[in-house]
Amino acid sequence: MPAGPNDAAAFHALHEDFLILPNAWDAVTAKLIERAGAKAIATSSAAVAWAHGFADGHDLPIAKLVTVIEEIARVVAVPISCDAEGGYSGDPRQVGENISALIGAGAVGINLEDGREPHEAHLRKIEAAREAATRAGVDLYINARTDVYLKPLVPAEQAVAETIRRGLAFKEAGASGLFAPFALKGDDIRAIATAVNLPLNVIAMAGLPKAAELKGLGVRRLSAGTKIAGAALAATKAAAEAFLIDGDSDALSDRVGAAVNYNAMIKD
Repeated sequence: MPAGPNDAAAFHALHEDFLILPNAWDAVTAKLIERAGAKAIATSSAAVAWAHGFADGHDLPIAKLVTVIEEIARVVAVPISCDAEGGYSGDPRQVGENISALIGAGAVGINLEDGREPHEAHLRKIEAAREAATRAGVDLYINARTDVYLKPLVPAEQAVAETIRRGLAFKEAGASGLFAPFALKGDDIRAIATAVNLPLNVIAMAGLPKAAELKGLGVRRLSAGTKIAGAALAATKAAAEAFLIDGDSDALSDRVGAAVNYNAMIKD
């Protein structure tokens, strides 16, 4: 169902404290995450792409992503944020149309990344996304992502300053939050959060401070990224490999654990 203003307001409000945001890739994983206690659902662009036989990085047709959001919106009651990569186009006008479709499908938040594209081009995309949301009457949470650390886009000693520079520009363009994946050091995180003064999102990775410390550093959102999908895929691989060895049905059943009525869960 289409996103509503109440859902958008609720999602914005979650960033006033500290939001742990698991990432799903289809309706059933979104429902499981909601059942686990999540206050909102995010998608992982990579996990969604892999599930549909595409590589991450704008290979997934936007129509498929819109369908995924529609399917998730049909089964969960919490706000939904969609990882929209770079908007699935280099043209800001087309990005705006794509974001409109995602809002219509049920998203009240998006991630919008710069990657290696020119900084000014990313700013135009943020503006286009904000304009699309205004037309839809939804206060879309635009989580503007910079890959300064992830790519990396600048030498390590310049990463903090460059992330701050981009974050301030994102804010001016209409972003609701700043996403700095792979920012790992506490001092870096604190400096970015303080200088930009937007809700700061970091991503789960080995060596990242725990949630309580992140909150003290000024972080307002911790995303799982591909980690939950990676865990599920690793479990699938291990179960398949073990079953192929000797077809041990008991061992495979033990991996499943207590039976879950997924039909009833989806209908609930």
